[in-house]
Formats: sequence, structure tokens, C-alpha cells
Amino acid sequence: MITRRQFIRLQILLILVIISGCKTSNNNNGLKISDGRNDNTGAKRFKLEQTGGFTKLTIINPWQGADNVTQIFNLVKRGTMLSEKIDSSTIIYVPLKKIVCMSTTHISMISAIGEENTISGVSGSGFIYSEQLNKTVEKGQILDVGYESSLNKELILKIAPDLIMMYGIGSESAGYVSKIEELGMKVLFNADYLETDPLSKMQWIKVFGALYCKERLADSIYDSEVENYNKLKTFISGHITYRPNVLLGLPYKDTWYVSPGNSFASKLISDAGGNYLWKNTESSVSMPYGIENVYLGALNADFWLNIGSARDKAEISLADKRLSDLPCFKKGNLYNNNNRVTVNGGNDYWESGTIYPHLILKDLAKILHPELFNDKTLFYYRKIY
Repeated sequence: MITRRQFIRLQILLILVIISGCKTSNNNNGLKISDGRNDNTGAKRFKLEQTGGFTKLTIINPWQGADNVTQIFNLVKRGTMLSEKIDSSTIIYVPLKKIVCMSTTHISMISAIGEENTISGVSGSGFIYSEQLNKTVEKGQILDVGYESSLNKELILKIAPDLIMMYGIGSESAGYVSKIEELGMKVLFNADYLETDPLSKMQWIKVFGALYCKERLADSIYDSEVENYNKLKTFISGHITYRPNVLLGLPYKDTWYVSPGNSFASKLISDAGGNYLWKNTESSVSMPYGIENVYLGALNADFWLNIGSARDKAEISLADKRLSDLPCFKKGNLYNNNNRVTVNGGNDYWESGTIYPHLILKDLAKILHPELFNDKTLFYYRKIY
């Protein structure tokens, strides 16, 4: 299980005509309802449904290990007179005017639909990658509200956001939520990081579309990315003749937290023409292994990717000296997803990468199958020396 600090450190435009206004019809001029579990990529952690004169948003099992946990909100357009009685605690008035993001990974989707000016607070402002938003932070227009047990409740009350968007690492997250809800704030869990498909993760832009009454724009961004991703995926699968073995991660102390075979990282590797060494495993959480067990499997790795925060080989060796004896280490087939990182550790892989998974896919394919591409320049990844 990753810690919150580790998760944030791993974090973090499409120019389209912005069509505003929440509609309630289902024709060409109206709201397009997206069911997160039934759309073509199948996001499993949210569902949007039109009911009456509002939209029902259901968040499903929003943290690792959650079972039968849901959040239900009714998104009501400002000024709407409802024909039925609704529990006021479930109502979120849209479009949002102010939002506090407890993870910087959410800001790229807000920016993509042109609503970055509504971001009034964040947790870990130093980890923002966006140059524009960093300038906004410097001007004091985006405030840092702290995190977990160090939440600045007074500052949150001062901001008075329409919504606080959180992410959950474990059931303990519910404790932090109750503290915030005591302030009279609406808290919504964003579970995009738990989706097992890169397009399912990107599909969460539809949630932001509903929250900002920009469903059409969100749909168009999503549809464009699906097309870009699938076109590249088809090209790769039609031109590869082999699949190199891939190792992921870096041990922490004596434990190696392995991404399971049903993870979104594993799916990216497969789509990029790779063979993830733990592809046959399945778990809803990162799997803790002893270093020795992973090391034996890693002897067969052709490439080593997503190597923690490592910037060079020396940092990898510091984790465990034996790692420098791996064949992929000796061959120099080491690539990390930290090519676009600020001095404070803000990583664009976890920011813009959430809405441009086809760029991540292209990086991986260039690494695993450089013969397919004339341009070998990487965007999110960099070779480790």
C-alpha cells in the first residue's frame, strides 16, 4: 500500500469549443448521459444517470479494498426548482464555482475543460506541475489546505468551496471525510486511480463534465482520446513480432510492492507490445513481495520501467546492491516516468498523463519497440544512466 506522500509525489490542452449549460434532454442539444460501467471502456468506479431534472452521480468503492461502499450525489443546476424532495446532504449545485482538490492529479481534467479558475485550494500545492497553476499559487489565488490529520479547517471554511474532491488510500480515509463534513462541506471521492484501464481512468473527465455542466466538451475530449489511443494500439499490435519482458517498480526497504496483472500499468504495457512479468496475477491492491522473490523473476526482464523516483543507476543500487546485477540493469534498459518533473517533485505523468494516455502508450511503445517509430524522443519517460 502506498503512502499518501508517495502517491502525491507520483502525481502530477485540448483546445475545443466550450459549450456551457446543463441540459436535461437527451437529444442533440441536450445532456449526454454516460454510465461509467457501460461505456465502451468500462470505468467501474462511477456511474452517471439522468433522473428527473438532475443528474445522479454514484461513486463506487472509492478506495483500495473497499467493498460495497458507495457515495451518491444529486447534481442540480443552480436555480432549478425540483419537483421531488431530495435529501439536501446529497445535493451538489452545478456548475461548481469553487473546488478544493486533495490530489493534484485532478487538476488536469479541470483544466482540460477550461475551469482551472475554479480551483481555490489544493493539498500539496508544491507538487503541481502546471506552470500556469503554479503562477496562480504564487499569487495566492490557490491556497494549500494541508492534508489528512494536518488539514487546515479554518482555511477550508474561509475558501467555502462548493465541493472538496478527495482520493482514498484505505478505509481510514472515511475518518478524514467525516472531519471535513462536520464543517458542512460536500466531499466527493475520486477513484480514477483505481481503474484498471487507462481509458477507463481518463473516462473520469465525464464526472468533471457533469460537475461543471460541460458534458458535451468532456465527451468530445474523451472520444478523441479513445480514438487516438485505440488507433495507436492497433498500429502496435499489427507490427510487433515479439513481446519483451517488463519489470516495474522499486523496493521500499525489504518489500517490493508489485502492480497486479489487472492494473492499469499492466494494461498499458500489454497495449504497448510488452509482456509484464506479473500479468497473471490479480489483486485490488499493490501486492507486497519479498525482494528475493521479485529478484528471481526480474532476472528474465528485458526492460525495467517506473523505477520509483530514481534519477540514475546509483539511486537504484542504493535500494539494494543486488539490483545492479540484473541483466536489464547491466544492459541499460532502464526507463523512468519522471522526464517532466518540477524542482518540488510535481510529475506531469500523473497530471496531464491522466487525460493523454495515448502519449504514455506511445512512450512505452518507443521504448519496447523503437523500430516502429522514426521519432525516438520520449515525452513522459527518460532513460536512466
